[in-house]
Amino acid sequence: MAGNNSEKLITVVGGSGFVGRHVVRSLAKRGYRIRVACRRPDLAGHLVPLGVPGQIVPVQANVRYPASLAAACAGAFAVINLTAVFSNAGGQTFEAVHEFGATAIAGAAKAAKAQLFIHMSGLGTDKPTTSVYVKSRAKGEANAAAGFPGAIIMRPSVVFGPEDRLFNKFAVMARFSPVLPLIGGGETKFQPVFVGDVAEAIATLVDRGVADGKVYELGGPEVMSFKQILQYVLETVQRKRLLLPIPFGVASLMGIIAGLLPNPALTADQVELLKSDNLVDAKAQTEGRTLAGLGIAARSVETIVPSYLYRFRKAGQFSLPNVKPE
Repeated sequence: MAGNNSEKLITVVGGSGFVGRHVVRSLAKRGYRIRVACRRPDLAGHLVPLGVPGQIVPVQANVRYPASLAAACAGAFAVINLTAVFSNAGGQTFEAVHEFGATAIAGAAKAAKAQLFIHMSGLGTDKPTTSVYVKSRAKGEANAAAGFPGAIIMRPSVVFGPEDRLFNKFAVMARFSPVLPLIGGGETKFQPVFVGDVAEAIATLVDRGVADGKVYELGGPEVMSFKQILQYVLETVQRKRLLLPIPFGVASLMGIIAGLLPNPALTADQVELLKSDNLVDAKAQTEGRTLAGLGIAARSVETIVPSYLYRFRKAGQFSLPNVKPE
């Protein structure tokens, strides 16, 4: 397979980020040549050793400059869009990245006569919401489908892995804060999915080479509430902290105030996200538009997360296992 794939070029837009580095690794294992399109290719050197010399090449591209995308997608067999932002800041707004970006990248992929275009989105974009983030994601999906016939949409639940913004974030908070917030009482349900499984799903679809126009929903093997996630973090890092329920109204006010800061830990829009469960739809399961449908056995939180959260324990790697939280 590696020999056959070596003639195929895959352009990964936003490939230097959290999900991107795992996608690049999965594609490199399969022997594809990979062009990583990102704003700062000088900071993407960590991706090059994931393949053999010359297999992975970072290039400069910005979704706000279509000409740069055209150059990055030229000659590509498949184009993968992984660009995303989680808060509006400067020129990197939801509209610019999720909406205009999807249009520009899909257009560049089509102009380059790529066989596949895979667009990363997220669960919940098909549900009614007041979240500006989710609305922009939904528009991005629509723009991707309109710009590239047969565009494949990937909707993962919350993604975890060594560099995630979920378990790591709360583990950091547990080191310094005696209290962790249970926004909305912590009842919101998630289906955490391992970043490596998301990457394998994308690579599997590239292997198939069929622009089927389907929407794939990716979730892990277990459903966890927000409260259960915090409890698991505390148990894993062996710390005892108070879980304080915070009503959505109060949390929204906190998000508005925090949103005025350069790098807010919480925004009002993120609070809106917590008002809806983040689970794989039953129809997607029935129709095989899931990890299982792609032949991938999803890995659980328990098998992955302790391998990178141990460093938040008081004695780090020297902490004894199965110690009760303090």
